[in-house]
Amino acid sequence: MMQESHETEAITREARQWAMTCHLIALVGLLGNGIGFVLGPLIVWLLKKEDNPFIDEQGKESLNFQITMFIVLLISAILALVLIGFVLLFIVGIVMTVFPIIGAIKANEGVHYRYPISIRFIK
Repeated sequence: MMQESHETEAITREARQWAMTCHLIALVGLLGNGIGFVLGPLIVWLLKKEDNPFIDEQGKESLNFQITMFIVLLISAILALVLIGFVLLFIVGIVMTVFPIIGAIKANEGVHYRYPISIRFIK
């Protein structure tokens, strides 16, 4: 699922840093108001998507992953009424923390990272 770009040299340092920011800003939002994990990547992507195709691609990846996790969180919260959701909420919390860090590291390396569990809402 993850491919290393053969054009790593063509991706500027600034583009890699903004792509990395698209992934990491979700973590900041996760600690914030409860919906910031979706809003953070959305805002960065909307502001910087025209600057570089790599930023556009990684911004969409991050945003799609966060939207997917939001849906999974809602389902888990509903399932918490029958107790199994509490386990799912814990697992989703770990996934929402670990995968954006991996994505940020890969984006900073210039790798075209794709989240392994993500619905492609924005193409």
